Amino acid sequence: MSKTPAALFDKVWDSHVVRHIEDGPDVLFIDRHFIHEVTSPVAFLGLESRGLKVMFPEKTFATADHNTPTINQHLPVQDPLSANQLKALESNSAKYGISHWGLGNPKNGIVHVVGPENGITLPGMTIVCGDSHTSTHGAFGAIAFGIGTSEVEMVLSSQCIMQPRPKKMRIKVNGKLGKGITPKDVVLYIISKLTAAGATGYFVEFAGDVFENMSMEGRMTVCNMSIEMGARGGMVAPDETTFNYIKGREKAPKGEAWEKALAYWKTLKSDEGAFFDKEYEFNAADIEPMITYGTNPGMGIGITKKIPTAEEIGSGKASFDKSLAYMDFHEQESMIGKKVDYVFIGSCTNGRIEDFRAFASVIKGRKKADHVTAWIVPGSHIVEQQIKEEGILDLLLEAGFQLRQPGCSACLAMNDDKIPAGKYAVSTSNRNFEGRQGPGARTMLASPLVAAAAAVTGFVTDPRELI
Repeated sequence: MSKTPAALFDKVWDSHVVRHIEDGPDVLFIDRHFIHEVTSPVAFLGLESRGLKVMFPEKTFATADHNTPTINQHLPVQDPLSANQLKALESNSAKYGISHWGLGNPKNGIVHVVGPENGITLPGMTIVCGDSHTSTHGAFGAIAFGIGTSEVEMVLSSQCIMQPRPKKMRIKVNGKLGKGITPKDVVLYIISKLTAAGATGYFVEFAGDVFENMSMEGRMTVCNMSIEMGARGGMVAPDETTFNYIKGREKAPKGEAWEKALAYWKTLKSDEGAFFDKEYEFNAADIEPMITYGTNPGMGIGITKKIPTAEEIGSGKASFDKSLAYMDFHEQESMIGKKVDYVFIGSCTNGRIEDFRAFASVIKGRKKADHVTAWIVPGSHIVEQQIKEEGILDLLLEAGFQLRQPGCSACLAMNDDKIPAGKYAVSTSNRNFEGRQGPGARTMLASPLVAAAAAVTGFVTDPRELI
């Protein structure tokens, strides 16, 4: 009797169902649980009030990232709330026997950067964190998603979580990407086509030539942004690129365990004829460097295009007009030539070594525009070390840039790196909501290449003219 073809998502999900509740959620076992200083303190208070322990402390990993400073990390943190949260993470981790990478630890960095680079994130796993961009880890063929504070407590105490089974979507991009087109452009293009709510209720598998040929860093960028189109998470089937990235990393399987894991990982792909509730296909040749013009990640266009009208994109006119008013942009304006005040490269979306290599390729032999403030923030100390070892730091300094210390930085207004009200930032992060980077800040999401071009010209510039 032939077996029903299964999608990658089904294979991973079904292997982790502890109990199925009729007409209700599934109880899922969780392989990896990441925590940071913002969403974990209340969860630990809940454990304490109920007299509960952490069931599997070895499956939970703590790192400080959201509200950490990115300069002078050796000094006491000035903001009292941030200092208290960081202290709570440290003391709770010690109390419950959880691995903790705090400020000053050489493994410290953004949670969704340090997990993969230390071999904690592996194919076929279920991975959660009290952070929406946990979807990043789906790049390895894992089911990874963000959870709320009460769910953090649930996972700490039981290593399980109750979740309704999402629907499945597959997005294929085939063909060859043009010069200067990065994974960030690919995902911003997809979101611009589907809208910021187009994948709500779905788990997305990214497939096709473009993703198969993409680096792990690129796949992480794409899966990171999957929730910006409303998806519960994103996945890419593991392959030789995945296995080569993982092999030899500190917490990856070794020896016989590696061979056994590899044999299983090679089964993690959607079978021919697997069912998806919805499918989309795009042509790589249609994608150009992207930039957002509005206040959600779906409001993006190719950098040479003009800002559309509400009618052209079928958007509600009131919300569309409100968004443009916030940005002080107008329909049918060109984005090219818009003045840029700040440039931010970093975050769990684009804070990996590949992103800084791309940035360096544009700024080499050029100087930072005088009026631009640039925050160059590695996603981890490991990335910071790579930047130094590869000579990228020298290029940055020659061009008038400074390198900051690892952290979430200007992705969100939760630390000192805030964009002032009314100022324009080209940001390699993932969200451009009103006030996301600071009250009144105006954010244009883009790739490291577009960010670099803006940093040296002082304006929104097509990076293809500089590479």
